[in-house]
Amino acid sequence: MKRTIFALLTAGLLALPVWIAQTPTRAEASVCAQTHLVQRGENLYRLAQRYNTSVGTLQLLNGISNPSRIFVGQSLCVRQANPDDTPVGGTRYIVQSGDRLSRIAQRFGVDMAVLARVNNITNPSRIYTGQVLTIPDATIQ
Repeated sequence: MKRTIFALLTAGLLALPVWIAQTPTRAEASVCAQTHLVQRGENLYRLAQRYNTSVGTLQLLNGISNPSRIFVGQSLCVRQANPDDTPVGGTRYIVQSGDRLSRIAQRFGVDMAVLARVNNITNPSRIYTGQVLTIPDATIQ
């Protein structure tokens, strides 16, 4: 009897991580418009202030139950994509390793200040790999 209970408990516990790994988070179920790579000393409260959102929203977007438990190198969704986010005639671009905002603007023939404004970027030197940028067309500038 004890072995049967132990076997059932063990099987249930072993299956639990598989179930958790297969359950999509809120951010995975939706499209993330902007991500942030967590740096040393950052927390959800400061990130919420920086991206003009709330700690609760960041928790929901990233499936975080404890707002005190984020780690350096973690990629967080800080803004959910909305079909209305892309201006008429605009396109999306995913920031690649080594990209600079000035080079992206030059590549697409847009003004860097306009590109920064459209994407709510306050510091043009701080873009992140995986970040989704909206590239406005020339008529929006």
